[in-house]
Parts: sequence; structure tokens; C-alpha cells
Amino acid sequence: MSQIQIWAQKVNSFSLVNENEISTIVIDDSEAEVIKIAGNLLKNDIKNISGKTPNLGNSLEENIILAGTLSKSKWIKQLVHSNKIKVSDIEGKWETYKILVVENPFDEVKKALVIIGSDRRATAYGLLEISRKIGVSPWEWWADVVPEKSQNIQLNIASETFGEPSVKYRGIFLNDEDWGLQPWAANTFEPETNDIGPKTYAKVFELLLRLRANTIWPAMHSSTKAFYHYPENKKVADDYAIVVGSSHAEPMLSNINAEWDRETMGDYRYDTNASSIKKFFEKRTKATANYEGIYTLGMRGEHDSPMIVGNEDVASQVSLLENVIGDQREILKKYKADYPNTPQAFVPYKEVLHYYKNGLKVPDDVTLIWTDDNYGYIRQLSTESEQNRKGGSGVYYHTSYWGRPHDYLWLNSTNPVLMWEELHKAYSLNAREMWILNSGDIKPHEYNIELFMDMGWNISAFEKSEKVEGHQISWAKREFGKEVSSTISDIMNSYYHLAFQRKPEFMAWSQVEPVTKNKQTQLSSIHYGDEVTTRINGYEQLVASVDSIKDQITNNRKDAFYELVYYPVKAAAALNNMWLYAYKNKFVAKQNRESAKYYAQKSSEAYQAIEQMTSFYNDSIQHGKWKYIMNKSPRNLPVFDQPVYTGANSSQESGIGLALEGHEMEYNQNITNAHSDVLPVFNAYTKNSYYLDVFLKGKEAQSWSTKTTVPWLKLSKTEGKLSAENPENRIIVSIDWDLVPKAKNRKEPPLGHDYQLIPPSYKISSSVDFLTTKDTKTVGISVFNPKFEELKKYDGFIEDKGFVVINAENPTRNKKGTETFWEPIQNLGYSGKVMQSKPYKAESIAINDSVLKNSAVLSYDFYTFNYGEVAIRLASLPTHPLNENYGVRCAVAIDDNSPEIIDFETQGRSEEWKENVLRNRTIKSISSILNKPGKHTLKIYIIDPGLMIDQILIDLGGLKNAYGFPAETRQRK
Repeated sequence: MSQIQIWAQKVNSFSLVNENEISTIVIDDSEAEVIKIAGNLLKNDIKNISGKTPNLGNSLEENIILAGTLSKSKWIKQLVHSNKIKVSDIEGKWETYKILVVENPFDEVKKALVIIGSDRRATAYGLLEISRKIGVSPWEWWADVVPEKSQNIQLNIASETFGEPSVKYRGIFLNDEDWGLQPWAANTFEPETNDIGPKTYAKVFELLLRLRANTIWPAMHSSTKAFYHYPENKKVADDYAIVVGSSHAEPMLSNINAEWDRETMGDYRYDTNASSIKKFFEKRTKATANYEGIYTLGMRGEHDSPMIVGNEDVASQVSLLENVIGDQREILKKYKADYPNTPQAFVPYKEVLHYYKNGLKVPDDVTLIWTDDNYGYIRQLSTESEQNRKGGSGVYYHTSYWGRPHDYLWLNSTNPVLMWEELHKAYSLNAREMWILNSGDIKPHEYNIELFMDMGWNISAFEKSEKVEGHQISWAKREFGKEVSSTISDIMNSYYHLAFQRKPEFMAWSQVEPVTKNKQTQLSSIHYGDEVTTRINGYEQLVASVDSIKDQITNNRKDAFYELVYYPVKAAAALNNMWLYAYKNKFVAKQNRESAKYYAQKSSEAYQAIEQMTSFYNDSIQHGKWKYIMNKSPRNLPVFDQPVYTGANSSQESGIGLALEGHEMEYNQNITNAHSDVLPVFNAYTKNSYYLDVFLKGKEAQSWSTKTTVPWLKLSKTEGKLSAENPENRIIVSIDWDLVPKAKNRKEPPLGHDYQLIPPSYKISSSVDFLTTKDTKTVGISVFNPKFEELKKYDGFIEDKGFVVINAENPTRNKKGTETFWEPIQNLGYSGKVMQSKPYKAESIAINDSVLKNSAVLSYDFYTFNYGEVAIRLASLPTHPLNENYGVRCAVAIDDNSPEIIDFETQGRSEEWKENVLRNRTIKSISSILNKPGKHTLKIYIIDPGLMIDQILIDLGGLKNAYGFPAETRQRK
């Protein structure tokens, strides 16, 4: 360890505020404006905590906070010259700063907290690092995280260097602002411009500084005037040292939506009107020549549409786009003094990606910005040769989107771990030049924005997926206190888990462009425990958790809690419940249940709750500070409309009905050979349970009771009274496995996949009677409980009702390959943990048995009672190939069968891709043969890196239609 490193570990205390004095913030007059802005922010932060206002000036006093840039501050230069500080670790670096305490730095100064930046942004970040250290959240204004009060502020400072950042340019894209940010700015925050103008941008830029971000893609919809419409905007950006870029549809910092006037400028077509377009580009480049900017090269059509080209063949399109890029670079060369070092970006997005793949030449010093598919999965990243480009590459990522197959503009529902995985993958393949997050209106994307920026700042702090949960807990601790931080993290994990299975905005099963009305849900109301009710219960538990912790939040953080946790969770629950209860309403109405009214009422209450919560957000928080920021129905899509409800037959005779799990229609004892009077078979090896609904028909209240003849049959409820207020009871039927007798021992397997037809010798049968004043309804019970000696020692997955379900995270064996391995990623997928093929830079493995022996392999032992042809279904996350040299493949084999390839890749915006992104999974299936009943092994070999396997289902013929897979069929003893 060097002498400098030993010195750097020394810890010194520094008092910012105490009863007797307050430090002065000292900034040289020669410093950039952003440093003075940051100094004022720190000054106000100290005042908001202590009630005392420090001086901010350019004169030395006894106790100072000294902030300066190496090349600017006379005070920093003097300290370097006198050898009182060492700066070799930040000299010449990008956005790198250092904080340390110096004793007696100058004759008149006893102690100084010194902040040194390698450049202007670094010094500003350093000042705001002090704000972080004294407990000020980056969201203190944007989410009303009011700091804790304290009359004394003292820091223990170990000399520490921050930076260089992992990603050079890190920022956000203000997009689809029509329903939140623009109406809020125009009507509430900046009515003087009636728009998102310099006052709003100043607040956005302040947030970016606090998050150690440096780049903005400004709002560009037609609802907002172009960024450069207001001359002050570029000055405000420069004052805050924010680099201005523009999206894939806005070449050369222009806003085509707002700035191109077809009447005076002609068609926006480069093949017929290049002269006018070049003048347009030239004007903007000249106006921005003295400001930091990232110039997007290339061209699309108006309103983010494909570029119009007279000759439609690809070669002509490629040639024309190359001419566009060449002309744009000539303009930059003419006006930008730092050319060719002027940052330039090319976004291969939509049809432009097609051109790039078909030979479009992009200059080597231009940064390639790779995009996700708008739903969180990056389309492709740089090949090995592209990774060596001088301009490098970057990422444009969405947590908000308007477009096909469906928008998600309302709530932030992108799983943070998915974002971590995709960004970590991108960084591993050298996408390190620029990261831009499409965060819509900023609110309610606060947490994901911060995670995105923290990863861009220091990716090494996020090596494993577990680091995301640690980051989330630390975030919750900072915002709401240590006592509730773990609970809030658990709440948000559950929130993201449910949203991963299906986003709230997708719950109507509708699509956009063209807009379609709501459709029937794919969630099953009868199979696998009733998926609709299971999801309702999941949200009820989530709501109960957030309600229970609400009163534990301190008064100064209650508004922040509402914005960051309470509203997203409860609004998501309400939109889900609005549709889930509507689906229940339609389902039970077909069975003439009186509860149809109850479910319609619950759905209506959820609709009203969204209205009430959103009104509170807009009108009541901070006395209306956020009025118009939250719109409960962006674009007024059908998913936000109150559903239409169905009633039961009001003229039917009063009585009691039964509905059994696994059956579409109500119980009818008079129907023969339909199994309408039998619950699914209970399996001794999985120890499952089933539900049974007792429901009211007609208006008259009814009582019911049950009668059983065996001690081993357990019912969660044995009697009840139904009425209009309590129209149905759900009973969970289970087995006391210590009491139920064993079936006769048999060597041969049960015949057939229909478990209702299992031979009687393998089953124990009984029934339960439901008694009313009018009749008795008998429900059959069958228990699969044979004696198989070999299963006494078996511990693993087992067949149940004609299928085996395995969560990929639970392999029996996980064997590393020569160069590859399977790695678990927690808090992701339907099961809550996926297995990913790694490393990202591994080569695809040749597809033959001899080479696959060197591949990493997951092995899963499972046991079946049947044999023959089976379907192996693998559910994975709908990722794309890393680049053109890869696929999204694995190889699968059962026992000694030859491995077969499963390929998860989709093409473009196909119907398959649409379905995959709406449900956040892709399911592929192959056939295989089980040559005997008993124990088997499924093996999954790595072929391509990046694949994430979630669940495995081996279907022996018993699988029913449902949205998700049934629960894991692990043997329970």
C-alpha cells in the first residue's frame, strides 16, 4: 500500500453547524456557474436541516467548506502548490472529485472541508455529495423527501475519491409528456410560459446534478414547444452543466415535430429537399456551437415515422442515409470548434437498424446507441469488432412507453432487477459511452431513475443481482428510516413481482394502434387454485402491508411515502382489482351466482379508488404542488375505463349452488360422465388442496352444512349462511395425510393421463355432503395414495395430475462447463428467481453431443407415474440475441435421449413478440419420450449466453389452459 493510500484512509471530523458557529462555503469567483448553483443548493440543504444559513462567498474564514475545480480555483491551486493536498488521482479525469479535511490549509483558516473536482461537473457533484452525507435525498424537491432536522451537523470524513464514472454520459429522456409533466408545468409550476420552459428545466437539471447525471434528451412531443424555442433553455442547461442531446427521431438537436414547417420549408425528405433540411441543421448547429451537446446523426421521417425515400430498395435507402450522415458531419466540422471530438450518436432503431444491418456505414468515432424493444429487453449489442469502435456504444432504455402492443405510461412497473440485468449485460459488452433512460414524466419513476444513474456512476457496486435489493433497502432507509426500510423493500419487491407477471396497464387484454376493446382474460378462474382470485389475494396482501406501515412513517416523510410507495402500490392494486373483479363478475354470472353483484361492486369501488387517490396526489400533496402531474388514464385507453358488468338471473329459484375447482359450470349431480361432482384428485406426494365455492342463487338467504364419513377429510369451513351481503363462501378442501389410509401396493403404473380415471386400486375415495333445507349435494373425493417403496427415499419433483412443474432455480445438480455456467438471478421471473447462461462474452457452443459435454448443464431429477410422449415446455424471459453472432438457444434432453435445440428468438414486432412482452415471458415446447414410469432426469445445456430460464413444465397430457404454470410439483413429505 502506497503512502498516499495510507494517508487517504485517515478520518477527520468536520462540523458544518453547531451551537456556536456555522461553516462558510467558499467558491472562487472564476468557477463555472454550476458550481455556484451547487453551492447554493448545499447552503439551502444545510439551512433546511439546521435552521441556520451558512454564508456563500469568496473570502476565507476560520471554518470553511472549500469547493474548487483544479483548473479554476485559486485556493485549490494554492493548496496543491503548498503540497497540502494531492490531486494526482483526479488530474485529467472525467467527472472525478475528491473530498477531504485539511487542517490549517491557510493562515486564516483553522480547518477546511475541501472538495476538489477534475472539471466543473465533478466539483458540483462533490458539493452535493456533502448534501447526501448530511441526509438530503436527491428527491428532496421532486418527491418531497423533507430532511430530518438537527441543530448540529458534523461529518466524519475519510479522504475519498469519487469517479471516474462507469458510463461517460448518463441521463434521461423526457418523453410522452402530454399527460403529466407538460400539463403540470404549464398550469401549476410554470404558467408564465404555459409550457415546459426554463424554470421547469432548471428543476430537472437540479435533479440530474443531485443524481450525478449529466445528459438530457428534452421533451419533444407536439404538446410542448421545442427545447430551443426558448433561448433561455440552452443557457440554463449550460449553467447546470447539462449536456443536451436528442432522441433517435431528432437529428442534430432539432425537434422535427415542432420545428419543421412543411408550408415554408417543404417536404421533410432528403431525397427531394436536402438543401432546406441542411439549412435547418446548420442553423441549429450554429446556435449550439458554444454549448456542450451530443449530436444525433441520421434521419427518420416526421412524427417518428420511417424516412420517406423515392426509391424503396434497401440499397438506395442505405446510400441516402449515408449521404445524410456525411452532410451532417460536414456541418459539425464547420461550426464546432472541438470537432472531430464533438460527441455524435447514431441510434439503430426500428427501420434504421434494418439499414445498419444491410451495410450502412457509420463513422468509427460515432457512438452507436443500442435500444431495448420498448419493453425492457435490449434488441442487440455490439459485436466484438464493434466494441473496438472509437466512438464506443451506449444504451437507450425504456421504463415508460407509448406504442404497440400496449402503452405503459402511467405507473413505473419495470422490474429493477430486469433493468439491472440488461444494463449489466450492456456494460459487459462495452456499452459505456452513453446511457439514456426514457423515464416519461419523471414521476412516478423515481426509484428506477436513481438505480439507473447509480449503476451508470459506479457499475462495480452492482456486480450481482443481490446488490439491487441492497440498493433498494438503502434507498428506503434514506427516505423513510431504518425501522421500515426492509419492509418497504419487501413491499416494492412484491409490487414489481406482480407487475412483472403482467403490468397494470395490460390487464384489459387489449392492444393499441389500432386500439382494441378489452378482451377475456387468459387468467383461469377454475384451474390451479383460481388464478384470478390468487392475483386478487396477492394484491390484497400487498395493500395490507402498505396500509399497515403507513402510520409508521414520520410526518415529514408522509408525502414522500405517498408519492414513492403508497400511490404506485395501491393504484396498481386498484387497476388490477377493477379488472379482476370484473372477470369474476362475468364468470360467476354464467353460473347464476348472486355474488355477481358483489364482484361488480368491488370492481366499481376499485375504479373509484383510482379516481380518489389520483385526485389526492394532484390536489392535496404539498398544497397542490403536483396538480396535473398524475393522470390516471393516459391516452384514455380502454384499460382505464370502468368495465361493463353482468348480473345473475334474477328470476331464478332461491337455493344454494356449488362450483368445484377444475369445472367451468356449476355442480350438477344429474349430469353423468362429466365429473361435475368430483374435485381434482388429491396427490399424496404433492399434498395439494383444492377449493370449492358454496354460493347463493336467488334473493332468499340460505343456510348450509356439511357431512363427511371419514376423519381424514378437512374442510376450512363446515357450515354457513349465505345472504345478499355474504353471497358465497370459498372452502379449501385438504387431506390429513397422517390419517388417510394407503391404497394397495401395485407394481405397474396407473394407466392413462386422466387422473379421474386412475384405477380404483390406487385411490382412496370418499365424499362430502352439502346439506340445505331443500336438498343434499354430494361431492366426490379421490386421493391418489399408493404404496411405492422407491419413493420413500426419493426427494425431488414428481408428477401430479399429468404434469411436472419445476422452477428453474431448483436444479438437482448445476454443473459448470469449460467456459460457461448457469447463474441465479433473484427477484426476477414468475417464480422469483431465474437461471441465466453466462458469461456474456462466451462464444455460442456448437450444437453436437461431443461439444455439449463441455457446456454447463442444469439437471433436474423428476418422477412420473406415466410414460410415453411428453411435451417439455420451457418458460424464459423474452430476451434477444446479444448481437448478430448469437441466438437465444439452449439444448434439452431427458435421460439418454439426444439433446434437442430450443430457440427463443423472435422476429421484429411479430404477434409472438407482442404476446411475449405483454406477459413478460416466452414459452417454447419440444416433444420427447419417457420410455418407462419412475425416475428421470431433464438436462438443459447452454448454447448461447444471456438466456434466462424461469420455469419448466413436463406435460404428460394433463395440463389445462391457464395464464401461468401450475405450482411447482415438488414431493412433500
